[in-house]
Amino acid sequence: MADKNTWMARRTRVSEIIEVGYDQDWPSRLYDLVNALAIFINLTASILYTFEELQGQYGPLLLSVESITVAFFTVDYCLRLWTAPALYRKLSEPRAALKYALSFSGLVDLFSFLPYYLPVFFPAGAVAFRMFRVVRIFRLFRINAYYDSLNVITQVVASKRQQLLSSVFIILILMLASSLCMYSLEHEAQPDVFTNAFSGIWWSMSTLLTVGYGDIYPITTMGKLFGICIAFLGVGMVAIPTGIISAGFVDQYSRIKRLSEYANETDIDFIKVTLSKRDPWAGQTIQSLGLPAGIIVAAIQRERQIIVPRGDVELFPDDTLVLGARSLGNDRHIDLKEMVLRSQNPWNGQRIRDLDISRQTIIVMVRRKGSLLIPNGDLMLKEGDSIILYSQSHIRDASTIEI
Repeated sequence: MADKNTWMARRTRVSEIIEVGYDQDWPSRLYDLVNALAIFINLTASILYTFEELQGQYGPLLLSVESITVAFFTVDYCLRLWTAPALYRKLSEPRAALKYALSFSGLVDLFSFLPYYLPVFFPAGAVAFRMFRVVRIFRLFRINAYYDSLNVITQVVASKRQQLLSSVFIILILMLASSLCMYSLEHEAQPDVFTNAFSGIWWSMSTLLTVGYGDIYPITTMGKLFGICIAFLGVGMVAIPTGIISAGFVDQYSRIKRLSEYANETDIDFIKVTLSKRDPWAGQTIQSLGLPAGIIVAAIQRERQIIVPRGDVELFPDDTLVLGARSLGNDRHIDLKEMVLRSQNPWNGQRIRDLDISRQTIIVMVRRKGSLLIPNGDLMLKEGDSIILYSQSHIRDASTIEI
């Protein structure tokens, strides 16, 4: 069991390194930098290799660069496949690996290196496999995850996807309708150009979305007038998705500005708790702790790294948890009293259950030589103990603590 936990801890650490890292986790940030450089270098080498003069002079060097970066992509994919159980803790190891392999990022990672090796096993399909190398460009989406400013693009497109799909649907309908109309107007005058109802699709696309390429154009008077109308409609149709995305950017940045500058300030109190091997929280995930709704785990300090606590993060002994809760604010203050036991105090050497205290007095905590003790009935008090208690009665030699 211990070996299994150790193995899973190693997987978790490797997963933290290869995923998007945090500023305090320098190995993860270094891996992010190497990954981004590998993507840019691979794409740059692939583009430069298409120039004949560079291919003849630097061809072997460019191929070597491609081989090294593809090898890095291969190792990266294997590591992500191996650490999938740490990413999807609720699934078994085979299902977790399968979920990553069939995800969009998993397929992009696979096709970024697989076509490079396939010609070795299938030489006849080398040309077709080379076309799949274009998939590597989709690895640039990984860089999108490293920067919050680039993430805004993904958030805007995702939030406005319904409006964008509606505008694309309208454009497709207009293209089909204009193609049918132009066929009716131009077929007799240009039977070789507008041969059927779908032959005008290219003309309608180039007219609606651009200013036309001049390879297909109307020659009749009615066809030219109809072409002018379609060109005007095209300007408006292209402006619809552009306006949707622009409005989405404005809304997103306005929301971020409101959150950062105009949000209501609420005081939150934080405490640090270091787990020991005997604590019941050690070995559990955050979502299984059963914390009250008003308490959150804000951060986890594990050795020299800071971990953002997600629900599936497992806690280990010696982890330092930063717990946060809303402050009392304008609520009624709870006044506690602190009393240090001196040599003459009658409580010295007595158990808590034997103390002669009123029912309105509750011992909350006992602090002994830097350690915090839970005040159960069998706890024996000693000289020098600092006792934190709640009481509505006056207690001599006790100082008030305002919470």
